[in-house]
Amino acid sequence: MIDLTTIADFSRANCLGICAFLVPFNLLATVQTLIFIGLNRPQSQIFLISGFASLYSGLMVLHVFTWFMIGVVMIPTYVLLLLGTTCLGINIWAVLSPQSLRHILEKIVFWVQKIIGRVQNVAFN
Repeated sequence: MIDLTTIADFSRANCLGICAFLVPFNLLATVQTLIFIGLNRPQSQIFLISGFASLYSGLMVLHVFTWFMIGVVMIPTYVLLLLGTTCLGINIWAVLSPQSLRHILEKIVFWVQKIIGRVQNVAFN
């Protein structure tokens, strides 16, 4: 039988190593999901990368909950919880409705290109 107390103690005792692994992998995997959506990759590839990214996000949220269980309520716990839930939400969105996410990404890219064009016009005039 799995002892959740032991797992939670392990999570808290190795917090620095767990966060040093989960934060960059979570961000990279979620960005890769967004890139796959933007490049219109096949749904099977989006499912695969979203699955890994959701795994990292879910583990981060569970890790933060181990701190909440013992009453540690600090800014880093909220930041990590926000990061984990945001990435988890993006990955779920990528699986459930990739077309709407692609539409949003296209609007963001268009908006950024428009801003860069304005900055270049001002810089070279």
